[in-house]
Order: sequence, then structure tokens, then C-alpha cells
Amino acid sequence: MSVPASNENDLLFKLRQGDERAFAEIYNQYKGMLFLHAYRMVQDADEAHDVVHELFASLWSKRENLEIKTSIKAYLYNAVKNRILDFIAHQKVVSRYVDSLDNFVEKGEFYVDDKLREKELEATIAMEVSLLPEKMREVFELSRNFNYSHKQIAEILGISDKTVKKQVANAVKILRNKINAVVFIFSAL
Repeated sequence: MSVPASNENDLLFKLRQGDERAFAEIYNQYKGMLFLHAYRMVQDADEAHDVVHELFASLWSKRENLEIKTSIKAYLYNAVKNRILDFIAHQKVVSRYVDSLDNFVEKGEFYVDDKLREKELEATIAMEVSLLPEKMREVFELSRNFNYSHKQIAEILGISDKTVKKQVANAVKILRNKINAVVFIFSAL
């Protein structure tokens, strides 16, 4: 069920003014449909909930400058689609990086000009892993060094699968930034 155009304009005006009831009305009207839309795309309930939650958090934080040229429904559906496409693209980048990092850690397949640089890079990676926050390092090492699944790590540490997934993603992000900087320095030498 869609909101009538006249009511939409009123809702958007009130939303821009910071009216929490207008925001709640939009949220309650569309959250279920948006969740189903997101779930169909990612096939993961937690991720679908996260996408919808982040969308509404963003909608509220950007309410004063919100420009909706279509209906609220069309705007929200498009925003969910874009967030999921960003999520999928990010997952592909993370996956490629993790594969590359796995190859380096497991097989030493990191192409540098000479063995000295390779040893320096290995030491840098080991140091950067050791500098990760304790829980993040523990999750990352269980994942990478022992090849435990997210579910197994969650059971071992008594945390949720979602927390494990986020910790691994955060660790990879931190390491990627640090290692990219080192690789850049090596390539400049």
C-alpha cells in the first residue's frame, strides 16, 4: 500500500523538519517491503536487516537535505538496491583480497623483487596482525591460521556468527590498508 502523493509531500516536509512521527510512519510503512526486497537480493536475513536499518539511519541523518524526485517507495527501493550492489561489490573486493592474503600467508605467493623485501613484508604482516585489537586478532587468526568457519569461531568464542563476520571483515580492511601502504613503499624503492 502506497502513501497518497499529497500525504507523501506532507510526510517529506515533516521529515525534513525533524518530525519523528513522520519518520516512524515512513519506517513502519516500508520496512517490511524493503526487508523482503533486500532479502531476495542477498539471501541473508541479517544482511537484509542491516541494509534496511542503515538505509533508515541514513534517511534520518540526511533528512534536512533530502531530495526525493520520485515517490518515497521508489526512492527507498532504489536506495536498498544501491546499498546491496555496494555490499556485493565490497564483498567481491574483500574476497579477492582475502584470497590474495591467504595465498601469501599459506603459500608465500607474493611477488616482490627480492627475498629481502619478501621477508620485510612477511614481518610487517605478522606485526600488523599482532597489532589488531585482541578479539579481532583472535577471530582473524582462528579464521586464517586454523581455517575455522565463522560458525565454528562463534561457538569457540561464544559470540554470534555476525560478530565473527564483521571482525574478520574489519581485520581484512585494516590489514589491506596497512599492507597496501607497505607494498606501495616497496614498489617505489
